[in-house]
Amino acid sequence: MSHPDETARRERDPVTHVAPLASDKARRSEVLRTFLTLGLTSFGGPIAHLGYFHDELVRRRGWLSDKAYAELVALCQFLPGPASSQVGFALGMVRGGGVMGGILAWIGFTLPSALALLVLALVAGSLEGPLASGVIHGLKLVAVAVVAQAIWGMARKLCPDFRRTCLALLAMLGLALAQSAWAQVGVIAMGAVLGSLLCRDDKAASMRQQAQAAGLSLPVSTRLARYCLVAFFVLLIGLPLVASGSLVDIFYRAGALVFGGGHVVLPLLEASTVETGQIAADTFLTGYGAAQAVPGPLFTFAAWLGAGMAQVGGGSALFGAVIALLSIFLPGILLLIGVAPLWGRLRARAGARAALAGANAAVVGVLGMALYDPLWTTSVLSRTDLVIALAAFIALTRFSLAPWKLVLGMVILGAVRGVI
Repeated sequence: MSHPDETARRERDPVTHVAPLASDKARRSEVLRTFLTLGLTSFGGPIAHLGYFHDELVRRRGWLSDKAYAELVALCQFLPGPASSQVGFALGMVRGGGVMGGILAWIGFTLPSALALLVLALVAGSLEGPLASGVIHGLKLVAVAVVAQAIWGMARKLCPDFRRTCLALLAMLGLALAQSAWAQVGVIAMGAVLGSLLCRDDKAASMRQQAQAAGLSLPVSTRLARYCLVAFFVLLIGLPLVASGSLVDIFYRAGALVFGGGHVVLPLLEASTVETGQIAADTFLTGYGAAQAVPGPLFTFAAWLGAGMAQVGGGSALFGAVIALLSIFLPGILLLIGVAPLWGRLRARAGARAALAGANAAVVGVLGMALYDPLWTTSVLSRTDLVIALAAFIALTRFSLAPWKLVLGMVILGAVRGVI
């Protein structure tokens, strides 16, 4: 008897590589169910999420070909925003026949972790005493180890040569001299400009051929793409003018200007929330540590922050969480839809690829400075903390310990330290 997955493979349309279903309604129902399952089980961060997507949706379900999936990942890594969530949104569009399929995929993948962090934010304020302090400090040390791991992996991939290493160090120097959210945006823009001049290579022609051969096609009309691009820039420019410092402004800007995924959003959000006094540093870092323990996208950390900021201002935690969550994901989705029809031509340009290489190198520098301040300066307060943080880093990098397991262990250790 044939395995269901093998049967599905044989039934795929030979052109689109997508297994047919009875109707758009059935497809969209499948999208929601599948991504809700992934949202409940996808631990490990954005790279792990891409592996889950490939195994479940490309290899087992055959929603699209391996070549098209690789091109989709490249597109989402090219854009600012949460890459794994953008890939999930695009996969939902492919299977669900358009933007509604993407929205259902985003809801299914995002909702579990967002709800978990909202609940944690609601109960965190009632936790007091040495036990709670120990747990919070343990979560802060988790954040140190996780960001250090992210920097290590990103530096090896995004700064493989002397030029890009220098760009990363130059970005760190720029932030050491001027610390603000706009300074971080400035050094990334500087990295893109310098990268377009310094990071061109002889592989551009072969990359152009690969981009043209992959033939990724998303169900997005040119008119819709145009509207989404206009909306992206209108909100990016207009929100600071009409609603500066609001939840929508802070989180939209964070989602619009961050390359490299969830960990890189940390310094931009810290500068926009902690340094402006809208949330306490301990609350910020505790939430970031807690975000490592839940499945799904790390950008749902916005739900924790939105709830906390709303409570500080005397508003509704639920309302704040929803506004922050929608605002931080919206720009990445608008850009994905807007750029989709242009991707083949854009990626084929050597200058665009060189600028992206420079921007990514600068992102490594931004994250490196964030590791020092606020993470290291507010979390590693003793020699014991140093040993614990180093051990956690080794557990992640050398022994590939799952982040949620590390969080559980550090919570227990923090609780023991708190009561001793």
